[in-house]
Amino acid sequence: MDLEFFTQNWYLFAALIAIIALLSLEPLRRKSTGIKPISALELPQLMNHEGALVLDVGEPAQFKKGHIPKAINLPIGQLQKDLGRLEKYRKKGVPIVLSSRAPQKSNQAATILKKNGFSNLCTLTGGLGSWEKENLPLER
Repeated sequence: MDLEFFTQNWYLFAALIAIIALLSLEPLRRKSTGIKPISALELPQLMNHEGALVLDVGEPAQFKKGHIPKAINLPIGQLQKDLGRLEKYRKKGVPIVLSSRAPQKSNQAATILKKNGFSNLCTLTGGLGSWEKENLPLER
């Protein structure tokens, strides 16, 4: 009976194996890009001990509603044009942590910075929502 179920539903097992493989490969892909994901609880330590810059790549209206203390706002749409604002951080090797309400924007911004010679890059896992879930302070 078990073998019969397997042979009749082989595609379900194949899909399960594919999903497990994809989930396993995501951390490896991130490691290979040199962009480190960090948690909301790790971020204050990185800011306090390594002088990390928090770069919020969301829109200014969202930034004004609340952001991580000491973060600077540089919307992803302007990032390529305004790379000069970040040059001093790149030269000093300061960690840059990318944050946004939409985590995919942080990942896109990290890729842009990586392609432009920035190497000490992190993304806030879960975006600003993870910061809020940990009840960490916001600046307005």
